[in-house]
Amino acid sequence: MNDNQLLRYSRHILLDEIDITGQEKIAAAHALVIGAGGLGSPAALYLASAGTGKITLADHDTVDLTNLQRQILHTTERIGLSKVSSGKQTLAAINPDIEIVALDERLDDTRLHALMQTATVVLDCTDNFATRHAINRACVAHGVPLVSGAAIRFDGQISVFDPRDAASPCYACLFPPDQSFEEIRCATMGVFAPLVGIIGSMQAAEALKLMMGIGTSLAGKLQMLDALSMEWTTIKIRRDAACHVCGAH
Repeated sequence: MNDNQLLRYSRHILLDEIDITGQEKIAAAHALVIGAGGLGSPAALYLASAGTGKITLADHDTVDLTNLQRQILHTTERIGLSKVSSGKQTLAAINPDIEIVALDERLDDTRLHALMQTATVVLDCTDNFATRHAINRACVAHGVPLVSGAAIRFDGQISVFDPRDAASPCYACLFPPDQSFEEIRCATMGVFAPLVGIIGSMQAAEALKLMMGIGTSLAGKLQMLDALSMEWTTIKIRRDAACHVCGAH
């Protein structure tokens, strides 16, 4: 770590729990951020500013005027540009010393499994169950911790699913893929702008802790926020021995 980096990350290094050792672990980490929208924006911004060595940002959408109320990676001038190209510009401006890979594509199972080969942690910042389950399956198969966030209207939730821990449930334990859940999208229901900032920032915090191996993660817990009352509810999640994804692992 050079003098400029020591200065840039000095406020992290001052923390006994992080110090130079923790900051070097962040620099050696690869974060896969899937979704460059409301959740992915603050999550990727904090990962970049914290010095995550490699960030892969994946999204197949383009910047739209309706995104700008909450998706802080993007600007008015970039309407029509791919979200990952816009995001890469923003992240590079914040921290030119890190590697940023922009994937303008919808990740299928094959691609997810390939990306898991080098990922330290995965942040699910998507908005549909099919993609979430595909990400979860790949994380379980490769033993990569998953930080999952969601937000709609005034309701947010976050959890960590860590297949390295034998007691940790996976996403499918909480939301079984054979059960039907109502797909609710921001485009039809709306979302409170700062809510995605709160949840996305928490996703970054959990991911950084996992990179460094410090603190206690949210594995085994689902935290839910009612942003109208700013009240948190925490639910404990148990691993399902009959889970079709992680039950045999």
